[in-house]
Amino acid sequence: DGLEIAIKEKYHRRTVNKKTYFPKVNFVRYADDFIVTGESAELLENGVKPIIVKFLAERGLELSEEKTLITHINDGFDFLGVNIRMYKDKLLTKPSDKNFKAIVDKIRRIIKDNPSMKQEILIRKLNPIIIGWVNYQKYNVSSKAFEKLDYEIYKSLWTWCVRRHPKKGRKWIAKKYFHTIGNRIWTFSVATGDRMENGDKYYLRLKYATDTDIKRFTKIQAEANPFDENWQIYFEEREELKIRNELKGRTVINRLYKTQNGICPVCGEKITIDTDFRVHQTIQNNITLKTLVHPWCHRKLHINDEENTLAL
Repeated sequence: DGLEIAIKEKYHRRTVNKKTYFPKVNFVRYADDFIVTGESAELLENGVKPIIVKFLAERGLELSEEKTLITHINDGFDFLGVNIRMYKDKLLTKPSDKNFKAIVDKIRRIIKDNPSMKQEILIRKLNPIIIGWVNYQKYNVSSKAFEKLDYEIYKSLWTWCVRRHPKKGRKWIAKKYFHTIGNRIWTFSVATGDRMENGDKYYLRLKYATDTDIKRFTKIQAEANPFDENWQIYFEEREELKIRNELKGRTVINRLYKTQNGICPVCGEKITIDTDFRVHQTIQNNITLKTLVHPWCHRKLHINDEENTLAL
């Protein structure tokens, strides 16, 4: 805190001979990671960098020579897991190679370290990791990275399946672990014992990155503060708009969300993109009723149903 002010004291918009001069020096920070843009490499090296070095030195800190880089926007740079680069006349942000490798290595390690884990548990373990990374990168130019991630996960899962059944053929393995869900033929999934509305088996399936639409991020108002009660309505409306866009086209789910005002009736908490949701069905007077609930609340409801059945 304070570094942006220190830079602006020297590099700010000013008027010289009735002409406005702006050196294009901008400071962007997230926690302890930051970038500074400027109109030339010389300005950053000889003007901005000494200010930063001095500011940090006064606080017993210093720049990391390994992480500090002065580069041209045409060559690009990585920041917070994203590669920012100018391609001809267009600025594109893509998942960085390092960030992509990290998520692939993490998923591979989980699959490899759990050779005897039940398929259902493995899916539940992988889904939050995949969803979290995809939700972070879906605002960038990520379609190719999503396709590549799905392929890398598929290769690791296929190896996992083959090692579990070394004496079985490929067709047998494919039939046991992969099923047709919607338009996707090879879906790593497992029947849970639940039934869908039409009576078919309900399959818990692995989340695929390519199932997520790429969306452009709507910038937050600069002065908005999530810890300020005066901005509470703004952030609630913003969150609601996000989930409505996610549910667009899914008529039944969208209607349930509107009817419930986005609230889970089991725990009373907000249903968001991050929490995910399930459609719970109950039958009253021969009428099927549906409600939108959190995944963990959905499991709780089914556990209660099983206990009541045993008690009867």
